[in-house]
Amino acid sequence: MNIKKHIPNLLTLGNLFCGTIATIFAVEGNFISAGLFVVVGILFDFLDGFVARLLKVSGELGKQLDSLADMVTSGVVPGVIMAKLIQNNLFDELNAFDDSFIGMSLIGLLLTLGACYRLAKFNLDTRQSNSFIGLPTPAMSLFVISLPLIQEYSDIEFVQNLIRNNYFLIVVTLLLTYLMNAEIPLFSLKFKDYSIRKNWIIYMFLISSLLLILILNYLSIPIIIILYIILSVIKNLTSKI
Repeated sequence: MNIKKHIPNLLTLGNLFCGTIATIFAVEGNFISAGLFVVVGILFDFLDGFVARLLKVSGELGKQLDSLADMVTSGVVPGVIMAKLIQNNLFDELNAFDDSFIGMSLIGLLLTLGACYRLAKFNLDTRQSNSFIGLPTPAMSLFVISLPLIQEYSDIEFVQNLIRNNYFLIVVTLLLTYLMNAEIPLFSLKFKDYSIRKNWIIYMFLISSLLLILILNYLSIPIIIILYIILSVIKNLTSKI
């Protein structure tokens, strides 16, 4: 029995395990714990591909398993968190629970549907071996899990008011759902070599992200995702010149 070939799949199952726990916490409204397990799950998601390439044991099973695990960690969890945020805002406005909360909050689950559609397309799209087309589901998930963390720890009133506004949350939901499935090429963080000339966009992104994290803490996460999209568009435009 070749144990080596199963190591990446075990890491992928670690992603799924974290995503399942995160789902439970998200349903209970424990967004901090849910966010923590999503981050650990995304780390497993990164490691399974890295280890598979390192051990040269990548295969079709791992590819399918990876998407199934991502569907939970970066599909179900952000959808539930967004739905709960919308529901909590409605409750805060009326100071009472209403059955209509459930209907409106379900808009957040569009993120789950969009993630599912993207992951299915990703498995069939041969163009995305070295880069991405559309926003990766882990990036979308990180954006969403940052919102309750910002709400909890940020002292910027304008940002707090935005997250308490359901119109803002619905627009974010629709925009992220679109971006996941849009025909927008986005660069990958994989290095073929480490030359600055060939990887300037990656180095710029990583350095900018580090500075943003140090300065803005949790607020940096959605800004980093937006920066990633903007830099990808700039890279696309400059490569055509």
